[in-house]
Amino acid sequence: MKYSPVLDRLAALGSAKWAVHYAAVDLAARGRDVIDLTIGNPDVPAPEEILEAAAAAMRAGRTQYSTGRGEPSLRAALSRRYTARAGRAVSPDQVLCFPGTQTALYAVLMGLAEPGAEVLVGDPMYATYEAVIRAGGAVPVPVPLRPANGFRLSADDLAARVTPKARAILLNTPHNPTGAVLGPADLAAIGEVARAHGLWIVTDEVYEELVFDGVSFASPFDRSELADRAVVVSSISKSHAAPGFRSGWAVASADCAERLLPLSETMLFGNQPFIADATAAAVARPSAVAAGMRARFAARARYLADRLAQETRLRVHRPEAGMFALVDVTTTGMDDTAYAMDLLGLTGVAVMPGTSFGATLVGWVRVALTVDDTRFRDACDRIVMHAAPRRAQARV
Repeated sequence: MKYSPVLDRLAALGSAKWAVHYAAVDLAARGRDVIDLTIGNPDVPAPEEILEAAAAAMRAGRTQYSTGRGEPSLRAALSRRYTARAGRAVSPDQVLCFPGTQTALYAVLMGLAEPGAEVLVGDPMYATYEAVIRAGGAVPVPVPLRPANGFRLSADDLAARVTPKARAILLNTPHNPTGAVLGPADLAAIGEVARAHGLWIVTDEVYEELVFDGVSFASPFDRSELADRAVVVSSISKSHAAPGFRSGWAVASADCAERLLPLSETMLFGNQPFIADATAAAVARPSAVAAGMRARFAARARYLADRLAQETRLRVHRPEAGMFALVDVTTTGMDDTAYAMDLLGLTGVAVMPGTSFGATLVGWVRVALTVDDTRFRDACDRIVMHAAPRRAQARV
């Protein structure tokens, strides 16, 4: 039997990247004491007011079909939010609602980049980006995010990789897995490249509310000169500790949103009304849980960096936002996948190999900052023990 070529394009771009995570799950199921630092689940439950809003909406019968654009109340709430943030009018007609950022990103890239077109994207990148680009037949063009530049995208590196086939730039700020945040000067320079070559700028901003103290968030969507080409995708998954709600959106120019609408309707026909009601309540004000997460994730990143600097030869790249930190493990003599599997087998600590996110992170691993402080310190103890001479190691 024959299959669509899309399945060939996506082969090995799904769960294969998460092999260490699944190995950790299997070990835990067999009774091993595993500290899972692979997945970015928030470390608190969703705020009670969001849960109550969803429950009240269900009891009120808000379980019927939605519209292809999404519920009017949620689009109005997002219109107000982005109008206030951008300092210009953003209408509800510029908003499309989706089940999560991932779905929004899939639809946007499917709509903007035809088969054979190129999408420039920073390397390292979130693990699903290559798949959402390739799904529609477009081609990802990795642009190295250099550690010496704080893993921020360089406009010069970007411009050097633009060809006549380029259609879009995919940004992620704050960035997963590096925790880097693009500043106004970075975005101005990237915007100049986009304008010079007629490129869309698609920005995943799911970590917007998890920027650490002393760092400011900036978006290309908020720059008036980029308003016709900037598309934002985001959700309440991280900011409101509600990844299971699967509630996201895309905001673009009115023309772009109108052109994407038939695709959205074909895929999903909007999100669930009761979840839309809870999301509208969530985005109407700052998150009740984001500030606490910011403080805890920043403190754990500092603790990890200090412990490893003092007691090992491992080096931590300190994030500016988000819920992950990167550790350079090249001094161990192992590549990142071998290190992650060895760490899991010897100590029960599960981390993500850097190459799950791109070639630039060969020799690095990603550590989630999302377990409670006691377990995180225990994980750091085990990482330090693992970095010691073999005779000092013991199986945990």
